[in-house]
Amino acid sequence: MDSDLKYIPEIGRGCSFRDDGFECSARPCGGCMKLHETQWLDGYPDNIPTDLVEVRFKNTRRSFYQNVNALPLKPGDIVAVEASPGHDIGVVSLTGDMVAKQIRRLGFTPFNGEYKKVYRLARPYDIERWQEAIALEHDTMIRSRRIAAEMGLNMKIGDVEYQGDKIKAIFYYIADERVDFRELIKVFAEQFRIRIEMKQIGARQEAGRIGGLGACGRELCCASWIPGFSSVTTNAARVQELSLNPQKLAGQCSKLKCCMVYEYDTYADARREFPRLREPLLSVDGEWHHVKNDILAGTMQFSSSKDTLANITTIPVSRVKEILAANRAGIKVDSLLGADTSAPAAEEPTYRSGSDEDSITRFDNRGGKRRRKARGDKSRGERQMRSDKPADRQAQGERPRNGGHRGDRRHHGRPHGEGDKNR
Repeated sequence: MDSDLKYIPEIGRGCSFRDDGFECSARPCGGCMKLHETQWLDGYPDNIPTDLVEVRFKNTRRSFYQNVNALPLKPGDIVAVEASPGHDIGVVSLTGDMVAKQIRRLGFTPFNGEYKKVYRLARPYDIERWQEAIALEHDTMIRSRRIAAEMGLNMKIGDVEYQGDKIKAIFYYIADERVDFRELIKVFAEQFRIRIEMKQIGARQEAGRIGGLGACGRELCCASWIPGFSSVTTNAARVQELSLNPQKLAGQCSKLKCCMVYEYDTYADARREFPRLREPLLSVDGEWHHVKNDILAGTMQFSSSKDTLANITTIPVSRVKEILAANRAGIKVDSLLGADTSAPAAEEPTYRSGSDEDSITRFDNRGGKRRRKARGDKSRGERQMRSDKPADRQAQGERPRNGGHRGDRRHHGRPHGEGDKNR
């Protein structure tokens, strides 16, 4: 019967609500939560028994709590947890050994060395109050933006999160410089009749809270799995030899893309094998100037001209080191390519497919062949028909076309002059 009832999803909290007029209830739903984890230890016994659980709240806010009452909690349970002041409502996201690994990965340290407690599983009354608090968030955010603009504060309030018991709210704001919001807090407390907590976030955190799709077509990393943000500089682009185009390097938050540091260590380690060239390579053919590197392939390209790209030659790093050692000894090598080094064949990029139906060139020449083939068949058929017509006429007792008289053809074989008599 419960499956027939309509649940309304709450985007950002990973749950959906139902209110049939008698009592409120909520259940977890997948696909709308941020910073999700993969339960890759699910199904295995716990090696280290622990009473700690991870509880998620709105968007990317999460924290760890102690299950002091030994409740049989599992991921997806909606619980009431300790807050300051009052209590908050959240959804259990991790239990068991995964909690200890997550704490170690994030470097989480509890306040004063004590974890906050899990009070109980959420009751219908708790869920009803929680749903009422959620309904106030959007209007509160709009009103708070107007108040901040009227006071002339250079800040942007990006989101508002109410506590589960509706006695406190967190205002997330973005500001480029230090903002004195002491007077603003007084106005907020007077207008909204709640406790106020101001929390400053950066552009990356705002993008993570809002969410969206990146240039790769997938959900933003800051909204899906990145719990913290490392510093990203243009040096990461230089090491990977990316184009220093701000429009391509910037993400939706107008900052450098976080994914630029994913392969930075791999490129940095590979670049250590490349020698630093301060002068051209010398050979009997002349001087060869460095053009570019292929870091992952371990090759370097050289040009015979300093100002233009001429006679581009690709050689491995080991061969470059040999030539440098010979040049420093005052020896010019016979050829840039050694005896054991062959120039890699330049292969033009093209589309290849196992089936001929998927080829993008399948219509290039077939049409002409078909037309020529059709024309050839037609001409051969016409010649055959012309060669067969005299034989057919002779077989039927008719005169050949060239041997008959025009009058005979006109009067269908009647004697000459018979037609004039009748006229």
